[in-house]
Amino acid sequence: MCIRKKERKIMNNNRIEQEIFIKAPLHKAWPLLSQPAWWVGPEGPDQLDFDGPRVVADIIYGKFTVLYERNEEPNYIACRWASSFPGEEPSEGNSTLIEFFLKSETDGTRLRVVESGFASLDITEEARQKAFEENTKGWDVQLNKLRKRAEQ
Repeated sequence: MCIRKKERKIMNNNRIEQEIFIKAPLHKAWPLLSQPAWWVGPEGPDQLDFDGPRVVADIIYGKFTVLYERNEEPNYIACRWASSFPGEEPSEGNSTLIEFFLKSETDGTRLRVVESGFASLDITEEARQKAFEENTKGWDVQLNKLRKRAEQ
């Protein structure tokens, strides 16, 4: 019984999904969303280093590598990052997948972000839960900042 509760807890905290409506057209929202690693750090990255689909974002908490896997302009971006492992390259066991979906709607743009893979992080359950909670809060903050910038 205890094992099942533990598995269920991990499964429930494996995927963050948040959605916002931006009162701006898709052609205005896409350039902001497609800026490399715009969400890394409280105010975005202090510095970015580029190497093809690999971007290293330098922030107050360390360096975070983002690997871009797919870009289907202007509707979809997928990338991987190791938010719980500053300075490490994203790989199996240390990274989550982030997907951004943009959809044009009447009077604006719908943006959905999905971050998944927390259950497979090679850290303690407590650290996994903390990463999930921090990233959930972080997406709320970052998506609202993006919305404000797009609506200006």
